[in-house]
Amino acid sequence: MKEASSTEPVGQNLIKLISNVCFSVFVFSVLLFTVIAITYQPSDPWFESSKALTKVFTQVENATFKTDSSIIQTGEDLATLAPAVSPAAAAEVPITTNTIEKSEEKILNSSSTLDCDYTLKQVNCSDPLVLIAIEKFNLKVFKSIVFLGYQTPVNGSKPNECDVAWRFRNKKEKSWRKYRDFRRFRLGIGENCTYEVAKASGWHSGTNAKRPRGKISSSSSRKGKAPRVSSPVRDEEINDTIPTVQSDTAFRKGRYLYYSRGGDYCKGMNHYLWSFLCGLGEAQYLNRTFVMDLSICLAATYNPSNKDDEGKDFRYYFDFEHLKEVASIVEEVEFLRDWKKLDKAHKKKIPVRKVASHKITPMQLRKDKSTIIWRQFDAPEPENYWYRVCEGPAAKYLQRPWHALWKSKRLMNIVSEISGRMDWDFDAVHVVRGEKAQNKELWPHLDSDTAPDVLVEKLKGTIQPWRHLYIATNEPFYNYFDKLRSHYKVHLLDDYKELWGNTSEWYNETKLLTDWHPAEFDGYMRVAVDTEVLYRAKTRVETFYNLTMDCKDGISTC
Repeated sequence: MKEASSTEPVGQNLIKLISNVCFSVFVFSVLLFTVIAITYQPSDPWFESSKALTKVFTQVENATFKTDSSIIQTGEDLATLAPAVSPAAAAEVPITTNTIEKSEEKILNSSSTLDCDYTLKQVNCSDPLVLIAIEKFNLKVFKSIVFLGYQTPVNGSKPNECDVAWRFRNKKEKSWRKYRDFRRFRLGIGENCTYEVAKASGWHSGTNAKRPRGKISSSSSRKGKAPRVSSPVRDEEINDTIPTVQSDTAFRKGRYLYYSRGGDYCKGMNHYLWSFLCGLGEAQYLNRTFVMDLSICLAATYNPSNKDDEGKDFRYYFDFEHLKEVASIVEEVEFLRDWKKLDKAHKKKIPVRKVASHKITPMQLRKDKSTIIWRQFDAPEPENYWYRVCEGPAAKYLQRPWHALWKSKRLMNIVSEISGRMDWDFDAVHVVRGEKAQNKELWPHLDSDTAPDVLVEKLKGTIQPWRHLYIATNEPFYNYFDKLRSHYKVHLLDDYKELWGNTSEWYNETKLLTDWHPAEFDGYMRVAVDTEVLYRAKTRVETFYNLTMDCKDGISTC
């Protein structure tokens, strides 16, 4: 009896064994999940939580952000954010098949149709039915475009040709910004005695419908200065003039947040934006006007000289007009001039609260009544970074207003020009090479996986032959991709140099910002345009994952 009582049933032992195994699996799963959660880095932080964003952007190395030549997605790219819409944009109704049919029905009911026996010798371009035919054609051909308004067609170069201009936006761009195209159409007579488009020419081919050329300034009476020459009319939809404080009283009644220049200056653009939007977010939290320095120092990583380039204008890269519309800002030079003038003219000085450390939180400043809160960043790096203000407890209260930041319309006009020249019907491949391809330790296969012969074989299975193929790349040798030209209509950014050359609209537009000094189409602009054209492709092939199994940030970072 004693021996039997000391022996446990087999079933009981089996249950205990299963329980131990299950518990071990559970513990291992928890550990594995914890490791993944700690080490995982999302490829696209914009769709992650605010904590994930903070982690991605606050990892520092040698007291600065990691060098990254990529382009941050700005407000117009973020599908999860509803972009602010201007009243003018809201009033414009997209042209659809239904609106065209209603217009056509109204026209046909109020006038006679074409005589079928009439021999077409010259098209009457002002006939509303001509515009109807062109609108139908465009909707059928350009499916990625939202058409917002047409001008009345005008005569082309031949009796059966008409030139017409229209305004549009791309469906892949979330902003309300509008662009312009004008093309030449050859018209014929179709079924039911109506006009039909026999042929459409390419981007900006309808020169008779182009806006008239004019002079930006024709005055030759400026003392000691050469007269400004004729140039293309500037984009009427760009209004990035600097706002001014209207009066002394208005200045005194205002409430301002002023950040002195800190260690963020001359850091990478991603670092700059993360800090700039922190300051703008604090200004909105405090219900104050943000004093903004329009001068940017472009980091050496974007410059062929490998040197920092000071004196760049914020408006080169970002849409200042949109920023003015959605945020309360004042330009720094204007602000300091008015401040100095008021302090000199009155015995009563402007009330100023100087804040010497980022450790004084926005919550502590919420009830401050000073006209100016002046944050000073004089500590050594990394204590003098603007984004430090948004760390710690402040992260729960401050939100970076990403919706306020759009890319410059001057750059986006170039993007539209390149895409339009390919008739908005193209594929694209992103080929990352440069220093990464040379670093075999971190990217052992990248160089060979992006070799011309390998690219041909990999793209054959993804992109149909003889399609327009745009290659967004940092490869410096233009002829590197020549083998692809036997299979595709290859386009590179340098094929469009005239779009920023010294006779281009971009060139003249940017000179208006710099007192007529020429601007350089720099490395950051190149990557920005490359990236935006890539986004508009119908089929997009990426380097990492599609072309190579190397990790984007090097070995063991996938």
